[in-house]
Amino acid sequence: MSGILIAGTTSDAGKSVLTAGVCRWLHRRGVRVAPFKAQNMSNNSAVVVDETGRGGEIGRAQALQAVAAGLAPQVRFNPVLLKPGSDHSSQVVLLGQAVDTIDAVDFRRLKTAMSGAAYAAFDELSREYDVVVCEGAGSPTEINLREHDYVNMGLARHGNLPTIVVGDIDRGGVFAAMFGTVALLDPADQALVAGFVVNKFRGSRELLQPGLDMIEKATGRTVYGVLPFDVDLWLDAEDALAYGKVLGRPGPARGTEWLRVAVVRLPHISNATDAEALACEPGVSVRLTVEPAELAEADLVVLPGTKATVADLRWLRDTGLADAIAGHAARGKPLLGICGGFQMLAEQITDEVESRRGIVDGLGLLPVRIAFAPEKVLSRPAGSGLGAPVRGYEIHHGRVAHRDPGLAPLITYDQGEPEGAAAGHVFGTHWHGAFESDEFRRRFLTLVAGIAGRPGFAVAPDTGFAALREATVDRLGDLVEEHLDTEALWRLVEQGPPVDLPFLPPGAPA
Repeated sequence: MSGILIAGTTSDAGKSVLTAGVCRWLHRRGVRVAPFKAQNMSNNSAVVVDETGRGGEIGRAQALQAVAAGLAPQVRFNPVLLKPGSDHSSQVVLLGQAVDTIDAVDFRRLKTAMSGAAYAAFDELSREYDVVVCEGAGSPTEINLREHDYVNMGLARHGNLPTIVVGDIDRGGVFAAMFGTVALLDPADQALVAGFVVNKFRGSRELLQPGLDMIEKATGRTVYGVLPFDVDLWLDAEDALAYGKVLGRPGPARGTEWLRVAVVRLPHISNATDAEALACEPGVSVRLTVEPAELAEADLVVLPGTKATVADLRWLRDTGLADAIAGHAARGKPLLGICGGFQMLAEQITDEVESRRGIVDGLGLLPVRIAFAPEKVLSRPAGSGLGAPVRGYEIHHGRVAHRDPGLAPLITYDQGEPEGAAAGHVFGTHWHGAFESDEFRRRFLTLVAGIAGRPGFAVAPDTGFAALREATVDRLGDLVEEHLDTEALWRLVEQGPPVDLPFLPPGAPA
């Protein structure tokens, strides 16, 4: 056994969740399974710490997949991570460490190093684990990129991996997308595509069945199952941070009032999954937005992390959102900045690293000054805040270069050093994941409700974020077991690609 590749007709087709579900299903069977994504492009990352204490970054989806596989996350699960800082350039994170910033032309310059690291990591995992469940990126049929591909069919060829293509039927056109995905591949790539999974189906399977029969006949490939649309699968959904989206399914308020949270959807938003911990609380409505009016209606406004602090700060000013944030604060309403959002609240930012804009005025809502350093802080710290234990993770170039001596920290490291700021109704922290600490989150929300004039809001004493995340991966495993032909999938893993798959013309364009 070596592995399987889960590809998709599009981005957000369901590759990440299906990979996690397959990992959990195999883990339940007692299989030693590891997740793998050769290259991810995302600003939602997780920090992992190796046995030497050195921190590194991987995509959050691979961190969740590791949980599903019963493993601690490691950098080999996502050896190449591209973090877009603009429409034209991305930071390259290689085996957990930021090594360069490239544009599309530079990609070819680093392609050998990136693909070599990815293939080496896959080979190591294949020797150490029974099965490696690989997630593709985008579509395997991006014909303009096939020559340099090492995450989709390039990886499948390298590992002789049977490939499943998942399509999102909720978008429409799923059968055409599945057929075209295969028909535009060359013969050697087509020989690895074993079949399909339909994702996000709503309705009667009886009505869908004729289409499933037709696509099997048209392609000579198996449909391994149909996954239903499940509204509860929203934690760590990195591709689903849509403008105007209400996060999660907020439970009924435990008190007499709700707490309304508006998270600014920055152009280069990163780790907005921080807001998911707030959205887990009953009676807390969390919305991602770019509308000044929605900020005016909110009890708490959150400026989340960003891969481009100075650029997104300019965007806030250009769109009028900076004025809306300042107005919210001037009315004495609670305001929270996380990582890049915390940096924006400062009086001044000095950045010769990301934007190279030098000295830039911040929003001036916290008495701190920020300076960017070339080396990125990557750590998983612990401490306390508001009288409760806190754990989190740090991913940032910006440091607090100066803080007002009278400024209270929001969190204190275990070593006693101050972190972030708590200045009346304005708060900031560089720590991602802090609100996953249940008691700290409850105390923060209680404090915010009091400041916002919501005395009827009450936190729930029994909401556990870690338990909700574990329930999510369990649910993914359940969906795989209930709705997919797992025995057929197991034969694929054991035996590799079927040997009798037909070629679909026209194949890859010349």
